[in-house]
Amino acid sequence: METNVGYLLSDSGRLLRKTFDERVRSLGLTAVQARLLLSLVKFPDNNQAFYAERIEVEPITLTRIVDRLEESGWVERVADPSDRRARLLHLTDKSREIVEPLRTIIDGLVADMVEGLSQEDQDGLAALLAKVSDNLSADRTMKDVANG
Repeated sequence: METNVGYLLSDSGRLLRKTFDERVRSLGLTAVQARLLLSLVKFPDNNQAFYAERIEVEPITLTRIVDRLEESGWVERVADPSDRRARLLHLTDKSREIVEPLRTIIDGLVADMVEGLSQEDQDGLAALLAKVSDNLSADRTMKDVANG
């Protein structure tokens, strides 16, 4: 039986996103809201355009996400002193309290994902996935692809 690597990668990604979304809902968040909060932890004091690019959503979509998070007390918008048109996003005390539960969810998800894999298998899988990511991130033209 032939293995379709593309399908397996795609389906694994779908299941990962679905499971992550289900688990973060227990915290009252959607997956994209959780990703934004985690990005705010990792990359603080940036403007909305930065975070839209970081979590791969359109700026208008991010505005709606931030509106909901701000209404719920999870984030606050602060004027950017270097650009009066831009707004910086900041975590609130409420959202800082949820960072550890979010990390626990992620750790549990990763543990479930690699269950039954030896450390050697996990290292090999990580190396292979890194190579796949590198291949897909490479600046390739159609000519390069056609010429192999």
